[in-house]
Amino acid sequence: MSERRDVVVVGAGLAGLSAARDLERGGASVTVLEARDRVGGRVEQTELPDGRIVQLGGEVVGSRHTAYLGLVAELGLTLVPSYVAEPGDITREVPEAVDVGEWPSWFTGSDVAAHERVESAMAQVVRGIDPEDPWACPDLHRLDRMSVGDFVREAGATPSVLRSYDLVHLSLADGSIERTSMFAYARKIAVGGGTSSYDVEEWENQRVAEGSATVALRMAAELGDLRLATPVARIVVGSGGCMVTTAAGEVLRSEAVVLALPSGPARDVDIVGVSEERLASLRRQRHAWAAKFVAAYEEPFWRARGQNALAESEGVLGSTWPQGDGVLSALVPPERYAAFVASDAVTRTREALEQVARMFGDRALSPVRTWTRLWGSDPWTQGYVTNWRPGDVEAVGPLHGTHEPPFYVCGSDQWVAGYLEGAVRTGRDTAREALRGSVR
Repeated sequence: MSERRDVVVVGAGLAGLSAARDLERGGASVTVLEARDRVGGRVEQTELPDGRIVQLGGEVVGSRHTAYLGLVAELGLTLVPSYVAEPGDITREVPEAVDVGEWPSWFTGSDVAAHERVESAMAQVVRGIDPEDPWACPDLHRLDRMSVGDFVREAGATPSVLRSYDLVHLSLADGSIERTSMFAYARKIAVGGGTSSYDVEEWENQRVAEGSATVALRMAAELGDLRLATPVARIVVGSGGCMVTTAAGEVLRSEAVVLALPSGPARDVDIVGVSEERLASLRRQRHAWAAKFVAAYEEPFWRARGQNALAESEGVLGSTWPQGDGVLSALVPPERYAAFVASDAVTRTREALEQVARMFGDRALSPVRTWTRLWGSDPWTQGYVTNWRPGDVEAVGPLHGTHEPPFYVCGSDQWVAGYLEGAVRTGRDTAREALRGSVR
């Protein structure tokens, strides 16, 4: 039986590490349990022989991601412009064309006008949602049961405009517009930044020069009791404290527990002593099954073609973007995940590179190295970002992101706008709540 701690934190991604760091700084004794043999969760990086850092997980943040930006400053790390500063034009790949430029080739003047009408309608919905109290929106029920696709059609989208919206949403790898709640999407924009559609200049304009995983590594280095390769099987919450049992059978006792796991792995933990309403809310969340593909090249060859390596595609790779000098990232969206993972690793890599070559030229076929992360199939992630399907917001309910002391939750899933910001924001908020309540 281990020494009784003030808090046991389950999960050493950005959320768990942020919570543990602030708890320890507040005077609490903390043990962090992590299933993997490394920290960071869906934030991970490696280094090429020439010193370039390659991001294999989360990379970028936006101007309104204040919790993350503040943490980066505390850790003495450096923020620099992200891929949005890359010169050149965006690329769109569809079966009949590869376009480079602001508008798709299948757009006419009437499509541009229809697009502007839809954007105006979206902006009106976003303005009607209070970021501090989204549940007060009088149109919540209707909008939550309506897909983004249905809203876009209702707002007057032409077939070409509808196609372009789905292209954008699949590029973000959180699901098609036909399977995304309109309220969830508008709430995300209202809370996280922007006026209508997702704006990369708002959401993805900065990155950590030393690598996003360095944020996790520096926090981990400050902690006193961090245990890797230690998955948790059971959490019991009671009036006399909490008991956490690892998969190996070790029992840890504490005053409070912080669950900092993604929604999928959290469902695999047996949790006792928490209200049924709380568990139902937590377990009702779902993830988009997505994958990340990364290819490193000697140089950013796409620049010579006038392209910035930012792409949206109807191929298996839904999007690409340059994460660094000559390093290209790509996402496989949920609707194409099965086709991607159904083949062997060699075939997956070859087909991904062939798609990149269709967009940026044959030099894409000769990378220095490639990496693939199958987040949907990974037992410790079981997905990418929260996937809010029509009806999910009300089904998860207002308990989302709240606590039931001495049981606390944090993670990107627990902030409506997700991202690295969601992990850090909820992790730090959880530490403050625990220090004010169960942990003294």
